[in-house]
Amino acid sequence: MDSIIFDLDGTLWDSRKIVAAAWNAAIEQNKLDAEPITVEDLKSTMGLQMPDIMKKLFPQYDETARNELIETCGEIECVYLKKSGGVLYPEVKEIIGQLAEKYPLYIISNCQEGYIEAFLAFHEMEEYFKDFENPGRTGLTKGENIQLLMERNGLKDPIYVGDTIGDQQAAGYAGIPFVYAAYGFGEVESFDQKIDRFEHLLEVAELA
Repeated sequence: MDSIIFDLDGTLWDSRKIVAAAWNAAIEQNKLDAEPITVEDLKSTMGLQMPDIMKKLFPQYDETARNELIETCGEIECVYLKKSGGVLYPEVKEIIGQLAEKYPLYIISNCQEGYIEAFLAFHEMEEYFKDFENPGRTGLTKGENIQLLMERNGLKDPIYVGDTIGDQQAAGYAGIPFVYAAYGFGEVESFDQKIDRFEHLLEVAELA
């Protein structure tokens, strides 16, 4: 193990409350006749890319309307998150600091451009992460983005820490071990290691 790559939502933080508020503002701005998005609605979409999320939550609208909503949601969401942030899981910042002393750290998330930047800026964690990637910038799948980041940074033996089946599949696609964050949003049966609390990652990293 020469590095650690993290998923974001359900692994490092829970931003659903702020994201739901941002998306409801976007629905109003785009003048759509749709039911308000709830925190529980967002839980069912974790791990999906934005076009798939929009198709699931707004099946009544055509692709053009959904794509316009993606743009509006992305813009408002990043503004809200930079101002209010999401909720970090217990001890995340402290443990990330410890891990960064031994391993290069990275983030791969299925989000739009600006989302990871908002996370890093609000919680003042830019110094701990060497690089990050997302489909909003590359148009690639999570597995492809993991491969891209590995190539870009010369990583040979990273692990991927995430909480959904999509994360497990992405790690498998990239050919790297998957550490299941069981406290997150998803249920995963296949994994290389499991952590029930974020602090348990110190044991995986042999720092406990």
